Amino acid sequence: KGAVKLIIHVVRQGDSIYKIAQAYGVTQDKIIADNRLSPSQALVPGQAIVIMVDSIPHTVTRGQTMFSLARGYRVPLNDLIAANPQIANPSRISVGQVINIPVKTSKLGTIDVNGYAFPSINRTVLQDTLPYLTYLSIFSYQVRPDGSLIAINDTPLIEAARQAGVAPLMVITNIEEGASFSSDLAHTILTDLQVRENVINNVVNTLQSKNYYGLDIDFEYIYPYDRESYNNFLRRVVNTLRPLGYTVTTALAPKISATQQGLLYEAHDYPVHGALVDHVILMTYEWGYTYGPPMAVAPINEVRRVLNYAVTAIPRQKIFMGIRNYGYVWRLPYTPGTAARTISNTGAVDLAASVGAAIRFDQTSQAPFFNYYDADGIQHVAWFEDARSILAKLTLANEFRVGGLSYWTIGRYFPQNWLVLSSVYDVQKVL
Repeated sequence: KGAVKLIIHVVRQGDSIYKIAQAYGVTQDKIIADNRLSPSQALVPGQAIVIMVDSIPHTVTRGQTMFSLARGYRVPLNDLIAANPQIANPSRISVGQVINIPVKTSKLGTIDVNGYAFPSINRTVLQDTLPYLTYLSIFSYQVRPDGSLIAINDTPLIEAARQAGVAPLMVITNIEEGASFSSDLAHTILTDLQVRENVINNVVNTLQSKNYYGLDIDFEYIYPYDRESYNNFLRRVVNTLRPLGYTVTTALAPKISATQQGLLYEAHDYPVHGALVDHVILMTYEWGYTYGPPMAVAPINEVRRVLNYAVTAIPRQKIFMGIRNYGYVWRLPYTPGTAARTISNTGAVDLAASVGAAIRFDQTSQAPFFNYYDADGIQHVAWFEDARSILAKLTLANEFRVGGLSYWTIGRYFPQNWLVLSSVYDVQKVL
């Protein structure tokens, strides 16, 4: 357990990088580099900036003592005295004197981190992200109706992952060729015994020939009546792969009860998955989604409801809490059937800067958002993630003592996420 040297500064009107750097006793270059800011771009009121420091300078004012400073900054008095060896007599400090306030809280512990990536991911983004990952799930081998797999160009990602000490996971999906997740395709895979055996044989061949570490099954929109067939498929997969030394992970819809209705949920049997597989990824996002009304993508209050149920059905150490790495922009007033536009988390701040919007933070969902009018006078709202919303999610993961996190996807580099994650947790490595 090391020290967390993390401060999240929320930009106020009139702030500049220079002023913020002065206030925390760090260089402008460090703030710019850590947050990957563009030096020319104006800061946005409400924007979160991550400050990585050991200590911050405090100028003593009338009546202040080391004791009152320790209490005010919530730092143990002994730590405060230790951080200021230049002070001969701690019981006598004078107005105008600069005291170093240590920024120090212990890490929350060690956690597994999975990141999903498409084969087309930018290689620099991949290299920058691998140090923060335990697993890299490469998306995806689509299963055909005969049980064969559509090949993907995964070799460069597998090699990069292994060189960085990250375990590559093969992902299989019931995504139909040229289309999306298919309930009928899942039905064929799960109920035709010959197809099922073909899938498993092809998976084993791919795991071995491509040097994968394990398998991640992402079967979605399964017919409710195929629930037990899916459970039996999982038993067969686990019984085949585990003796060969491979791990098995499944991705599950975010359920809040065992009896939750709906095509997305009913065939995902939490207790059975929890008993059988090594890890379960909960897709705790998409409350705000492309064709839905404007709202936070992963509101903390909704994620909490899913975890409340999940920990009753699945061992905590096996649970990976899903985190979505982007946001959406909606037109207002919202009209059902219209599509929101996807935006990266850094792109959202750039957009706010370009339209002169101030970023606000919703306390209930623990997520940032802003409103603006475009050049045609049409109003929009953007919801996204920032350092504060990520910290809230990581704190929630710790509260429920889950074993891991899973990012969908790592394709757009979000520097603040990795700063916050590495300040709060040590990332487990299994290779």
